[in-house]
Parts: sequence; structure tokens; C-alpha cells
Amino acid sequence: MKNSNASKNQTIHRVLFTASASALAVAFAVAFPRPVYADDVTPPPVPANIKVQAGNEAFLVGHGVGTQNYVCLPSGAGVAFTLFTPQATLLTDDGKQITTHFFSPNPFEQNTNPAVSAVGTIRATWQHSRDTSTVWGQVKPGNSSSDPAFIAPNAIAWLLVTVVGADNGPTGGDTLAETTFIQRLNTSGGVAPSTGCASSTDVGHLAFVPYTADYFFYKAAGGHADQGD
Repeated sequence: MKNSNASKNQTIHRVLFTASASALAVAFAVAFPRPVYADDVTPPPVPANIKVQAGNEAFLVGHGVGTQNYVCLPSGAGVAFTLFTPQATLLTDDGKQITTHFFSPNPFEQNTNPAVSAVGTIRATWQHSRDTSTVWGQVKPGNSSSDPAFIAPNAIAWLLVTVVGADNGPTGGDTLAETTFIQRLNTSGGVAPSTGCASSTDVGHLAFVPYTADYFFYKAAGGHADQGD
């Protein structure tokens, strides 16, 4: 009888240990989701004019959710909505924040626009949400596409952004510091409104247009930029 009870107790202990280990493994997986490494980042096919040049590899992707923000301004003989900043958050597949995205002065470029009161040239900006490493980018002429074979109707263009400035965070964080190019792909929405900016009386009107997009970050092949989570 004693041997039988001991056997039962051992069996119960093994079951409890196995169940506890399984529960711990699940909890660990939920608390610390598997990071997405460079080998897992696969950009979709893109128009030829926004392909990233050879020698660079994608190391990070963020799913952007936010708004494209426009203001009605004089333009030529009339008026038009002009983009004054995007305002977006980039997320992982499981909804964790990676970066914020906006316009800001690039401290590595001198501002030459007298109409803008800023130390650096205003550029598209991405700032890592954990280590605050930051990159500034420029869409060079010809690096924008609205090819209907790729881009959805009523969606903002796909872009190839060339990095023109990068900075570590204040404690040395460098997740984005080695970024060379960023692609804005798989866009939805974000197009400036067709109404609300028709005459001089509309100057100053604002429009915040919801959009989504996927942002693919590249670095020189063989670089050591780490994947943020």
C-alpha cells in the first residue's frame, strides 16, 4: 500500500511539474514575444524606382497607424492642402510600439528656408520608442510611386526614403542609428481632402487624414543594428 501511495504521489508530482512548466513557458512567451530578426523581414515587390540599392538589407518593419496632417496654404495662383507632418505610431505584429513618426528639424543639415524658424532642415523623422535613437530621411526626386499596379486607390504614394541624419539616444541606444533607407509601402488612406481648400478664405484650415502603411528599415548588409521590440 505504501509503495502504491508513493507511486501515486510521484505521478501527481510529475503531472503538476509538467503543468507548471508548460504554464511558465506560455507565460514567458506572452511576456517576451519572439523578436523578428532581419532574416524574417521580407519586403513585398515594389516599383523599380523605389527599390533599395544592392548592399542593404531590411532589419526592421513597423506597421504605421496615424494621420497625414494637412494645412490649406496659398499655392501658385490659388490654394492647396500641404502636408505639414505625419503623426503615426509604428507597431510590431503583436501590437507593441516600435517608433513614432513625425516631421522635425534634422540637426545634421543646415536650414536654408527663411520661412522656417528651425536650426535644421525639416525632415521625416522616426524615433525609437525604447532607446530614442532617431533617424531623419529625405524622399529624393523620382523616389515616389503611385503606380496602380502596386498602390491601392485613394492611398498615399509608396516611398523610398534616404536617411540623411541619424543619432543615438541619450544613453547610447542605437537601434535605428545604422539605418540607410526606409520604404513606406502597403499604404491605405492618407490622401489630402478634395474639399475644404478652395479659396483664400480657406487658408489655415487643417485636415487630419487617417492612414496606415508598412515601414521597412534597411541597413548596410553585415551591419549590427539590433531589432527593437
